[in-house]
Amino acid sequence: MSARERRLRIRRREEVPRGQARLNPKAMECLGIKDKVEVVVGGKKRYIFRALASDSVPENEVWCNADELRELGVADNTIAAVRAPLAVGGSQ
Repeated sequence: MSARERRLRIRRREEVPRGQARLNPKAMECLGIKDKVEVVVGGKKRYIFRALASDSVPENEVWCNADELRELGVADNTIAAVRAPLAVGGSQ
């Protein structure tokens, strides 16, 4: 069974469009992420982005739009819990 959640570094990147997150394909497979990713910062701030695979992203990082992260108050290199969002009406 694969891990359900991992702590990854959130990186600000200008080339990533708003609302999207770029992840390494191996990290996506390990976490069971298909099309959306949930990022939880400090156990309180919860954000959902559209997930796209990119081989240029290191396995321990998630790349998001720099301006969007600034607006959300998320600093570059922040450690966050990253997981596939729970299905609506699902158990757990």
